[in-house]
Amino acid sequence: MFPAASLLTTLLLALSIAASPVEVRNSPVTLPIARRLNTSGGAINLVQHDQSRAAALKSIKGDSTLSRRTGSITVTNDAVGYIAEVGVGSPATNYYLIVDTGSSNTWVGAGTKYVKTSTSVDTGDAVEVSYGSGSFSGTEYTDTVTLGSGLTITAQSIGVAATSTGFTGVDGIIGIGPLILTEGTLTNYPDTTIPTVTDNLYSQGIISEIVVGISFEPTTTESDANGELTFGGVDATKYTGTLAYTPLTTTAPASYYWGINESITYGTTTILAETAGIVDTGTTLILLASNAYSEYKSATGATLDAATGLLRITTTQYSALKNLNFVVGSNTYTLTANAQIWPRSLNTYIGGTTNYIYLVVNDLGTPSGEGLDFINGYTFLERFYSVFDTTHSQVGFATTAYTDATTN
Repeated sequence: MFPAASLLTTLLLALSIAASPVEVRNSPVTLPIARRLNTSGGAINLVQHDQSRAAALKSIKGDSTLSRRTGSITVTNDAVGYIAEVGVGSPATNYYLIVDTGSSNTWVGAGTKYVKTSTSVDTGDAVEVSYGSGSFSGTEYTDTVTLGSGLTITAQSIGVAATSTGFTGVDGIIGIGPLILTEGTLTNYPDTTIPTVTDNLYSQGIISEIVVGISFEPTTTESDANGELTFGGVDATKYTGTLAYTPLTTTAPASYYWGINESITYGTTTILAETAGIVDTGTTLILLASNAYSEYKSATGATLDAATGLLRITTTQYSALKNLNFVVGSNTYTLTANAQIWPRSLNTYIGGTTNYIYLVVNDLGTPSGEGLDFINGYTFLERFYSVFDTTHSQVGFATTAYTDATTN
């Protein structure tokens, strides 16, 4: 294990400019992640999963206690996730956890059951979280958590699931969303927040900034180790050009998450005026407010595919597909025609037909003007390097070698 002082020295030497996260090369705070399609229940219903999650994300309400309305939200099984192998306890038991920027609790026990060791401390507190795409309830423990090659956090809060729904094939979640999302998750302490994994890495002197850099790469296989998390900085080997940052939005409910302001154009036509939305690893598709989705559907000439719920286009329409541009501040992030379609080699996993062309843009289910009008899911994030920076209250993006890839 690397001493905290050595890690801090390395990270501080890499500091480049004010308000820019530390650059990390070959860092011991890097954790590999793998994309996995959950086909345990048959064909994946991407739209149902993402829209259920979106409804849960939008239902958050800020009152004296942060809470979500869950009564009318359909629970669906996790469909597509980025999975990290995380050790808990000493000696560690390894768990496969979904990496989620849209929630902040870390918990285990959905699949592999929690194994108590000498470092396990039962706090006796009940904990529960609802995600729309699933839920869990159980007991809070504190325990040693190991990330990557021996990077160890002591006394990390861990939810131990007594019951869980929607998490077949995985063991739980590692939440890297904002701290505020943990408020209200301890049943008997509704005003209490729980330090996240990233918070504790910082407070224990392991990293010098509360920052997570995420690299995803497009893949055409069912399961692929094609990403990494970098805690405490960014990995400059994973992106091209310059990282550009935008402040977190102040518009609720997007402001409870990794929320930003952006506008979207299809070609030169604006389909969504500047508004607030979120960047979310737990959402697969790119979801747009219903009015923007309708404009996109009309502009592309796409038809709704009954089998998948996705928009479908012909090969002629694909050849004519224009760029989809996400304008964030003074920067534009472009999804080419190929970046707007689902990988054709994976069509059958989502209930589709092998040679059909499906678009990854879909309907958020609500009109614009409600404070969370888009979700840039992983089909956006796999084309750009992303930085989630709590220290400076900002999100950053940069192009990568895969921004213009034609693998889909």
